[in-house]
Amino acid sequence: MPSIGLLSLGCPKNLVDSEVMLGLLQSAQYTITNNESDADVLIVNTCGFIESAKEESIRHIFELSQHKETGHCKALIVTGCLAQRYSKELMEEIPEIDAIVGPGHINEIVQVVNQSLKDKVRHCQVNDPLYIYDEHSPRLLSTPSYTAYVKISEGCDNRCAYCAIPDIRGKFRSRSLESIETEVKALVAGGVKEVILIAQDTTRYGFDIYGEYSLDKLIRRLGTIDDLKWIRLLYCYPNRFTDKLIKAIAETPKVCKYIDLPLQHAADEILRAMKRPVTKQQARELMQKLRSEIPGIVIRTSLIVGFPGETEEHFEELLDFMAEVKFDRAGVFSYSQEEGTPAAEMTNQVHGKIKQERYHRAMKLQREISLKQNQQRIGQEMEVVVEELVDENKRVYIGRSSYDAPEIDGTVEFTSPLALRVGDFVRVRINRALEYDLMGELAQ
Repeated sequence: MPSIGLLSLGCPKNLVDSEVMLGLLQSAQYTITNNESDADVLIVNTCGFIESAKEESIRHIFELSQHKETGHCKALIVTGCLAQRYSKELMEEIPEIDAIVGPGHINEIVQVVNQSLKDKVRHCQVNDPLYIYDEHSPRLLSTPSYTAYVKISEGCDNRCAYCAIPDIRGKFRSRSLESIETEVKALVAGGVKEVILIAQDTTRYGFDIYGEYSLDKLIRRLGTIDDLKWIRLLYCYPNRFTDKLIKAIAETPKVCKYIDLPLQHAADEILRAMKRPVTKQQARELMQKLRSEIPGIVIRTSLIVGFPGETEEHFEELLDFMAEVKFDRAGVFSYSQEEGTPAAEMTNQVHGKIKQERYHRAMKLQREISLKQNQQRIGQEMEVVVEELVDENKRVYIGRSSYDAPEIDGTVEFTSPLALRVGDFVRVRINRALEYDLMGELAQ
C-alpha cells in the first residue's frame, strides 16, 4: 500500500483531527511514515487562527510541495482550518495541491487519498463543518504513550470580535458523556495515564444536548476510571464556571488542580469591544473563588495586547491586574487582525511597534510573577511524570508536574538514584526555581 506522511500544525484540537485521520488511513491498510521523503501522499493539517500560524502553514505547504518534483510524492493534500478558510485561494495559487479537506470532512480522508492517487482530479471538500469524531473513530496517537488529548466538543458559538473559529469550525456541538467515557477507558486500557480534555469552550460542554452545563458530570465519571492518574482541563470560559464544576474539581482527586482560564484582557472597555463575556470584577471574583474552594490551584490565562482601541491607560490597567491577581501561568499574544472578524474592521487599530512593545512589557512582568510563584514551591514535594532522561551518567530526568500542561507550561528537572522509565509517576522534592521551570530530586 502507498505510504502516508502527515504534518500536524496548530493547537491540540487540530492534533486530535490529525490522529483520527492517521487512524482511518492505517485502518485502510495505508503505511504511515515519519519520513516525508518516503511518502507517496503528504498531508498538511493546517492552522488558520492568526497571521503567524497562517504563514507557517503556507510555508510548510510550499516546502512539502517540492517533494512532488524531487521525491516520489504523488499527492499533496491540505486539511484543517486554513483549508476551510481559504480553500479557493489555496487551489488557485498553489497548483501542486491535489485536494483540500475542511475539518468537517476529515472522516472522508481515505476516500480523498484514494481519489487523489487514482483519478488525478483536484477536488475540494469544505462544506459546513458538522462532523465530530466519536469513540468508534480509530486514532493513531502521536503524543507520548502516557498522555492523550480528548476532544469533548467541536465548534464555538461565542463570536468573540477577534476570532474566526466559529466560521471555520462551525456551531458548538458536544459529544455524549457515554462516548467520551468509552473512549477514555479504551485509552487507559492502552496505557494512557493522563487525559487532557479540550474543546473550543470546555465549560460549555453538554449544554446543547443535555440542556445544562455538564463538565462536572463528565469529570466525576472519568474520575472513577481505574489506572487513570490525571484529568486535565483546558480552554475553560470564565462565565460558565458553575459552582457544581468548582465542587467537582475540588472533590475529584484525579482532576489536576490546574485551570486554563483565557481572560484576554482586564480593562472593561476592551473586554466589551472584544465581546468577551465577563468584566474585570467578575474575573477577579472567580479567581478568588477558585483559589478559596480549590486550595493550591494553579491558574493559567491567555492575554491579548494591542487590540483595536487599546490605549496606554487600558494596557496599564491590564498590567495592574496581572500584578494584583498573580496568574501562575500566562501566555501573552499580540493582537492579529484577522479578515472577516468584527475587530478587523475597527478603525482604531494599534500600530505594530506599540503592540510588540506592550507584549514585551507584559511578558517581563509575567516572568517576574512566575518566578515568585515558583519560588514558593521550594521545599515542597510534587507528583511528576517522567518525560525524558537527559543525563544517563548523573541520572538527570525531565518531567512535568500536574500543574503543567504539555508543550505549554514549564518542566521539572530532577536527579534520581533510581533508574526510571518514561511515563513513570514519581514524587520530586523541589530545591530550586527558575522563571518557568523547577529543579529538584527524587523524594525518598
